[in-house]
Amino acid sequence: MNNIPFPSRRPTAGTVPALLAALAVLPWTPTVRAADPESLLLSNAIVHVVTGAPLPGGMVWIRDGKIQAVGTHVEASGATLVDLGGRHLYPGLISLDSALGLEEIESVRATLDTTEVGEFHPEVESWIAVNPDSELIPVTRANGITHAEPAPQGGTIAGLSGVVAFDGWTMEQMTIKKPAALHVYWPSMSLDVTPRERMRPPTPGGGRSSDEQARERVARVKAFDDFFQEARAYAKGRAAGKAGVNPPWEAMLPVVRGQIPIMVHADDTRQIKSAIKWAQTNDCKIIIVGGQDAWEVAPLLAERQVPVIYEGVFTVPGQEQRGYDVNFKAPEVLRAAGVKVAFSVGASGMGASFARNLPYEAAQAVAFGLPESDALKGITLYPAQILGLGDRLGSIEAGKEASLFVADGNIFDIRSNVKKMWIAGREVDLASRHTRLFHKYKNRPLPQ
Repeated sequence: MNNIPFPSRRPTAGTVPALLAALAVLPWTPTVRAADPESLLLSNAIVHVVTGAPLPGGMVWIRDGKIQAVGTHVEASGATLVDLGGRHLYPGLISLDSALGLEEIESVRATLDTTEVGEFHPEVESWIAVNPDSELIPVTRANGITHAEPAPQGGTIAGLSGVVAFDGWTMEQMTIKKPAALHVYWPSMSLDVTPRERMRPPTPGGGRSSDEQARERVARVKAFDDFFQEARAYAKGRAAGKAGVNPPWEAMLPVVRGQIPIMVHADDTRQIKSAIKWAQTNDCKIIIVGGQDAWEVAPLLAERQVPVIYEGVFTVPGQEQRGYDVNFKAPEVLRAAGVKVAFSVGASGMGASFARNLPYEAAQAVAFGLPESDALKGITLYPAQILGLGDRLGSIEAGKEASLFVADGNIFDIRSNVKKMWIAGREVDLASRHTRLFHKYKNRPLPQ
C-alpha cells in the first residue's frame, strides 16, 4: 500500500460541489463490453479436421465462437475473409494431466501449488489454484495448446481436476468444465520402481523388507477400496436424505455415480493389472495415466476399453535389459491392440515448463510407427473425449467450438511456428516471455 500515491491534501467542503458540477457537463460515455467473437471465414488453408483427411485449400466459417461450416467451398455472407496463405489449420491441442498454472519455478516453493498432504483428499479442486498470470501459459499457448487439465498430486486420492482454456482474466473465466476426473495414484506393486516413480515424493514403505513392503501395498489398496465403499454408502445415504453434508464424501458423488471417470496414475504392469481388476469389480470407468509399461498388457486394456494417457515417450526405459526405443514404440503397440492413446508430458518434475513440447511427444511416436493421424488425435480429439468434451473440442467440425491455430508447417515438425490462434472464436495474443526477451535483446545496442 505504501507505493500508492495519495493526494497531498483532502478536498475541502467547497470543492466537492464544484467537482460534481464539472462532471455533470462532461459527455456521458457508457461502459462498453469487449466485442463478441466476430464472424470470420478462414480460407486457403490445409485444414486438419482430425476426423478425416486434411482438406487442402480448405475453408472454415466461424461465427459466435463456433464453427459454422467446413469445406473447400463455403459461403459466409458478411464474414471477414482471412487468407491463411496455404498454412496449416489445426484444432487447439489439449494438455492432459498438467501442472500448468499450478507450478511456476520448480526451485521456488512459494510458486508451487500442486500437492496436498495426506492420503485421501478428494475434495481438492485443482482448477481453483490455477494462476491466470503464469508466464508458462503464454509460452505453452504459443505452441498450439489452447486447453489444459490441471491435475492434483499427493497421496492416494489426490483430488479432482477441471479443464481450463488459456484465455481469460480470472480462473472463473478460464474454467470450462469442473470437475472432469478424480485422480488416484495407485500404490506401487513392485520393489523395482520406474524412473518416473523416482521423481515423485517418497511413499510409505521405503527402507523396509520385501515382506513389509508387500503388506504395506496390500494395506494401501485395501484402504483405498474401503474409502470408495464408504463413499458409495454416503451417496446412498444422501439420496435417502439420511446423511449430512461431508465435503470429502460430497466430492466423491460424481465419481460413484459414474458422472466422471477415475484417472489412475500407474506405470508398472502389476499396478495397471491391479487397477483394472479393481475397476471391473467395482464397475468403474478408469483411465490409465503414465502407462510406461501399459504396452505389456495392451490386449487387456483393449478388452476392457481402458484408454491410456501415455507420458513415457521420452522417459528412460524402466528396465536395463530393454531397448532404448521401447517407450518410443509403446504408443503404436497400444494402438495396434485397439487401445485409445492420448499423450501428455505429465505434471511431475518439470511438467509445467515442458508442457509446450506436447506435439513432440506424439511426433516421436510417429517416427517409430504410430500413424500421424492417430498421433494428432492423441493430442486433440482423444483428450477431448477422455474429458467428456468430445462434442465441443478436439476436431474441426461444424457445431464445435472455434478453438483453432495456424502453423506455417506440420505441427509435428519442430521447425514449425504457430502464427495465429483463436479460442472460442476470439483471437488471442501469441506474445510470451520468450518473444519479449527475444525482441529486447535483439535490439540491444552494439558495444562501443
